[in-house]
Amino acid sequence: MQAQLRRPRSAAARTIAASLALAALVMAGLVIPRSVYAQEADPEVIRPDLSKIPTGEGWRVVNRAVTLEERRGETVVVFDEREGGGGAWLEDVEFENGTIEVMIRGKNVPQHSFVGIAFRGVDDQTYDAVYFRPFNFRADNPLSRSHHVQYVSHPDNTWFVLRRDHEGVYENEIDDPPNPTRFFRARIEVHKPEIRVFVNGAREPSLVVQELTDRTGGKIGLWVGNGSDGSFTQLVIRRDAEGDGPS
Repeated sequence: MQAQLRRPRSAAARTIAASLALAALVMAGLVIPRSVYAQEADPEVIRPDLSKIPTGEGWRVVNRAVTLEERRGETVVVFDEREGGGGAWLEDVEFENGTIEVMIRGKNVPQHSFVGIAFRGVDDQTYDAVYFRPFNFRADNPLSRSHHVQYVSHPDNTWFVLRRDHEGVYENEIDDPPNPTRFFRARIEVHKPEIRVFVNGAREPSLVVQELTDRTGGKIGLWVGNGSDGSFTQLVIRRDAEGDGPS
């Protein structure tokens, strides 16, 4: 008797079969549940789950209360205003070189809006940060406008020390400053020893500085300064593979 040839399954059928097999593995406990961050096809791209910050799953909150909002289908994390700096550290993710992108919202209240990203983090006192002063975005005087974006390296190189000893080097004006009360996109490129900061897709950086620390790795965190609240969404971390980055 002549054997009948089996027709190959369609791509859709293969996809359904794979999904059923994966579901069986999950039910059997053989697949690890999704963690606090999702990695894309490129293993060096991480999109942290901001919805986990209030519960402390994979995050450690510092000196702030946290609430969640939703914006265009994305989770927004909101830190309240308190004396002293604060924010949230992303646990179990080491960052050396690469790019950090995030949407940030501050407010137009003088001396009450300092919002940004911490990196090279060792503890709550030892870290580098790039942050913004939205209350200066629409300032009338040139001096305040020159303080739009700032780099610091704590604990030694605070904004006060850097402004006193290196005026105009570690802070700068944004050519096309955002609305101080709306979300804006920040992209921070870290390729030791250089840091470049871009705002809202600008081709030219708003700030270019040389790092002031010998540390090569460390944690990443969402950062708010003394007396400041702040909102963050769409955090994406792209870690360079070994050997990547500018030569």
